[in-house]
Amino acid sequence: MAAQVNSKHEVGPRNFANAKKVLPAVFAGLEEDIYCGCKYIGTVVHLSSCDAKPRKNAIRAGRIEWEHVVPAWVIGHQRQCWQAGGRKDCAENDPVFQLAEGDLNNLVPAIGEINGDRNNFAYGVLSPEPSPMYGSCATVVDFKARSVQPRPEVRGRVARITLYMSQTYKLALSAKDKKLMCAWAKTYPVDDWERTRDQRIVRWQGTGNPFVTDPTVLKSACR
Repeated sequence: MAAQVNSKHEVGPRNFANAKKVLPAVFAGLEEDIYCGCKYIGTVVHLSSCDAKPRKNAIRAGRIEWEHVVPAWVIGHQRQCWQAGGRKDCAENDPVFQLAEGDLNNLVPAIGEINGDRNNFAYGVLSPEPSPMYGSCATVVDFKARSVQPRPEVRGRVARITLYMSQTYKLALSAKDKKLMCAWAKTYPVDDWERTRDQRIVRWQGTGNPFVTDPTVLKSACR
C-alpha cells in the first residue's frame, strides 16, 4: 500500500482532509458543479449560471462541497472499522478506507444542498422526463426510492468513477448497478473535461482512472 502524503506539493495518495487541500488546484479552470453544471468561484456557487434554484436550503445551495461519487458510507460499510465506530473510526484507523475516502478520482464539486439530498443514495434511472427539483437543473433525487438520477451530461463520468472505485477497492456492486454503470459508461463517452481532470489527478496523486484513459479496461470490466 502506497504511503500517504501530507504536503500540497507532494505526489501520492491522501486522506480526505489532505485531498481537499489540492482539489481546488485539480479543478482550476474546470469549475463546474457535477449535478447542475453551475459555475463557482472558491466555494460560492453561481446558481444563475445554470438556472438552478434551491429546493429548500438556500444557504447550503449557495456553496460548493466535495462530493464522493461513491459515498463514504458505501466505502466504509463494507469494512470492519465501520462496525466498530462508523466513519470516524474508519477515518482514524483504517488505511484502506483513508485512501479510498481521499481518492481524488472519486471527488467532485457539488452544490451543497444536492450533496446533502443525495446522501448515500445509489445512482439510478428514475424518469426520462423527471419533474424538476432544483430549477432547470436536470438532476433529481427520489427520497422514497433512495435513488439519484444525475443529469445526462455527467452519467458517463459518474459511471466510470463508480466502476473504478469498485475495481480498485474491491467494493461490492450489484449486478443491476454494474449493468447500469456499464451502459452509461458506453453511452456517454469520455469528454475533454474528464481527460483534463484525470491528467491533473495523476499530477497530484500519481494515479488516475484507467476507465477514462484506456478503453480496453471498460471493455474488460463490462463483458
